[in-house]
Amino acid sequence: MPTPFESATLNLKLFEMRRELMLREARQWFLMDFNPGSFEELLALAGGERNREFRMVLSYWEMAASLVTSRAIEADAFRAAHNEFVSTLAKVQPFLAETRAVMGEPDFCKHMEAVM
Repeated sequence: MPTPFESATLNLKLFEMRRELMLREARQWFLMDFNPGSFEELLALAGGERNREFRMVLSYWEMAASLVTSRAIEADAFRAAHNEFVSTLAKVQPFLAETRAVMGEPDFCKHMEAVM
């Protein structure tokens, strides 16, 4: 298990990464404007002109969550510092089974799910 200091250090590095302009803009779009009501709507939104933002946000949070599942960051410390991943996963969670099947990626968002 990481020490509290090691968890804090990695949590701070993740926070610093979130401040990068492109990721900040992508997260803003995802949290405010990405609101699929169906799997078809998710495909249209994620596969359109905002595909880059969709992939950026989900890959960032999946990478961050993988630091928890690999035990580099203590889970409670991560959840206390980064609650945005909950809202992010909630937007795609209803469509995960279909998304995984269509993409042929059975592990899509698995680290986020595990941390949730």
